[in-house]
Amino acid sequence: MAYRILLAEDEESLRELIELNLELEGYHVDSVVDGKAALEKTKHAHYNLAILDVMLPLLDGFAVCESIRLENQELPIIFLTAKNTSADRVLGLKLGADDYLAKPFNLEELLLRVQALIKRGLDRSAKSSELESYHFGENKIDFAQYSISTFRGETITLTKKEIQLLKLLIDRKGEVVSRKQILEKVWGYDIFPSTRTIDNYILAFRKYFEKNPREPEFFFSIRSVGYKFQDSIQQEE
Repeated sequence: MAYRILLAEDEESLRELIELNLELEGYHVDSVVDGKAALEKTKHAHYNLAILDVMLPLLDGFAVCESIRLENQELPIIFLTAKNTSADRVLGLKLGADDYLAKPFNLEELLLRVQALIKRGLDRSAKSSELESYHFGENKIDFAQYSISTFRGETITLTKKEIQLLKLLIDRKGEVVSRKQILEKVWGYDIFPSTRTIDNYILAFRKYFEKNPREPEFFFSIRSVGYKFQDSIQQEE
């Protein structure tokens, strides 16, 4: 599987050079020329890395980064900029960028940084996937076996998507997980179910795990924002 990179650079010759070299390294590259197009791309596809020029038309790279971070804390981001001041560097990192490369830069250095950041992102995802089972209330989830034991004493085998969504919500317990994050982590890439589909999964979880599904203790839908798993007394294995 080719890792996917979003490249936002309005200087045509530089954009084409970077895109060509990334593709030669085996990456799939989507390139755009302005900030609005970059932000739109992140709403409709999953990426392993974003490379953003700071001085983009319509919406600058700082604004794009800030908007991405509102919904996605995990996407690695590299800034490219003609400005090499410490103030710009600090601002970029404060907004959530992972790296910062001043123009003109060595192409080999960019490729090495791309490789390192994608690996970091994959390692982060792998670490979050280490949980094998989880207890909450009188329920237990066995992620390895795709099965649950409920407070009623039932043992139920779940689908892969159900287990993946449970895993994501539990990994982020206490946090609201946006629909976009669920799409990226569970459905992936360019397959987009409707909001109703995700709602139905949450309703199923309430049926499995909640003593009173109409007054949930664990699984919540936050209107127009996302979904949340809350467990005030939790035990992990």
